[in-house]
Amino acid sequence: MDMILAAFLGAFTPSVMIYVAAGVFLGLAVGAVPGLSPAMAIALAVPLTYSLSPVASIGFLVGVYKGGSYGGSLSAILLNTPGAAEAAATTFDGYPLARQGKGMKAIKMSLVASVFGDVFSTLLLIAVAAPIAGLALKMGPSEMCALILFSLTLIAVLESGSLVKGILATSVGMLLSTVGMDPVSGTPRMTLGIFQLESGLRLIAVAIGTLALAELIIQSEDIDPGRNSSASMLEFSKKPEDNSLTFREILSHWRTLLRSVFIGSGVGALPGLGAAVAGFLAYGAARSASSHPETFGQGELDGVAAPESANNAVVGASLIPLFTLGIPGSVTAALLIGAFMLQGVTPGPLMFEQQPDMVYGIYGSLVVGNIMLLLIGYLGIRVFTRILGVPRVILMPCIMFICLVGSYLESPSVFSVGSMVALALLGYFMKKLKFSFVCFLVGFILGPMLELYVQQVVIGASGDYISVLCRPVTALVLLGTIVFVVVVMYRRMKKTSAGHAVGA
Repeated sequence: MDMILAAFLGAFTPSVMIYVAAGVFLGLAVGAVPGLSPAMAIALAVPLTYSLSPVASIGFLVGVYKGGSYGGSLSAILLNTPGAAEAAATTFDGYPLARQGKGMKAIKMSLVASVFGDVFSTLLLIAVAAPIAGLALKMGPSEMCALILFSLTLIAVLESGSLVKGILATSVGMLLSTVGMDPVSGTPRMTLGIFQLESGLRLIAVAIGTLALAELIIQSEDIDPGRNSSASMLEFSKKPEDNSLTFREILSHWRTLLRSVFIGSGVGALPGLGAAVAGFLAYGAARSASSHPETFGQGELDGVAAPESANNAVVGASLIPLFTLGIPGSVTAALLIGAFMLQGVTPGPLMFEQQPDMVYGIYGSLVVGNIMLLLIGYLGIRVFTRILGVPRVILMPCIMFICLVGSYLESPSVFSVGSMVALALLGYFMKKLKFSFVCFLVGFILGPMLELYVQQVVIGASGDYISVLCRPVTALVLLGTIVFVVVVMYRRMKKTSAGHAVGA
């Protein structure tokens, strides 16, 4: 117990706190710019963590995640343009409040709700991760194989609007993960005779190329050099009552905050749903539970508190499957796997058995991140809102340069940069054709794990595959996967046929 407490308190050392604060600041700055998501910020920040300890590294990146999740609400409230998809529901009431001169009040409500969601999900992670990891340690290769297949199916069905596109994006990610050396025979495969590919494609190059650089290329197609992103909403009201948020006002929204964090935590713990879904579900629940639902959409603080507390509750909850099973449920969680591997750590249930001091140190860094988000978010409101006034023609080249440098830092070679640019072209066409990046990246991450477990099942079965498939957990998970896909497909077909009937 003393070791656990010491590891937890180790996150409160000045060096770790500085790195976490830097992560929160970076996430806020990136998240405040429309079109730049927390996942993009993490992809750019991972190369900066090479020389850090695991606790400082993960704390820094989770700080980016927390700051970016909140930062998106700034542009959503002030410009009616969400910085990321998870802040889309915040625009419904945040922007009307800004038009009424209450933009500062809405931003403060967003900050309080975000911190509340973060704290709740962090405590949930600390409470349930160790017991779930204990159960995961009792699973064999067949159970883990079934769980990975279920996770891939769940993400492909829920994250993508089209089941075919979701499965195809997942398959492409898994196909690219096979580039390199065969884990059994040790022979090169899918390398096209290029010796640099024998070590496989780097996760950071894949993430930076498909997420960040591809998005910048798309945004650069629609840049108006004469248009500045600033707006009159960046000037706040001079009335104290329009800018202040009292403790009594916060307490009056406790039902909405509590309801929303439960929704966000549930959504975050399930792979594939995402923070945007949590925000819309919480907003709908708040409006349904309100005694005056007609005020929603006209400037209701509950309409800001609900989506922001929910989408930030996803942050900690999304780490539950990552820490306990080693299965990422979102793009950001997939990128954190890359950060763990850079530190020589494989996320999953063995962490709790082999490196408990590191796990509890990371828990401590999450708590530090919550504190830093509150302090930096409150003290830097006016600074971060000014970032919205920086022209994109200045921001885009700077971020593109960071993409190139980040790829080079991971593997100092021109080939690494070239592969990142090639992957950016793949990401560009995927975005144009509306393929899911969550499916693609999670497929790329889980592909090697699935291959390993399949090989272990094949070797252990000795030809008796029926007995392996009939193991209780394996059979139950596989049956649940089939039922889930059938039900979702039936509901989508029914919805489509109903839409055609209405159109006719």
